[in-house]
Amino acid sequence: MRSGRLWAALTSAIALLMNGVYLWLIHEQGNSPAIWFVAGLAVAALLALYGALPTAPARRPALIAAGVLLLGLGLAAILTIGFPIVLAGLLAIIAAARTRPAADRNEYAHP
Repeated sequence: MRSGRLWAALTSAIALLMNGVYLWLIHEQGNSPAIWFVAGLAVAALLALYGALPTAPARRPALIAAGVLLLGLGLAAILTIGFPIVLAGLLAIIAAARTRPAADRNEYAHP
């Protein structure tokens, strides 16, 4: 899939999965989760899901934002659950690179 939609959807799935893993681990330890971390993963997952929509006008910026956010969160958690989150961030950047700009996708665009 040349458009990067599959990579964007995979990014969203990994972010949501890791959010669940994080919440489960924190619950097992008897601690309370860092709301900023949970919210950051949720926002990144939503941005990546938006980037997977073929008709979304701002797919590339959304995927870049998701990638940067996931890379930052992954690096912050690199000693525990960060590696899959960094991987998701890299997938989001790859998806953004494979996504054509909106003007190129619109066959009926007027000059």
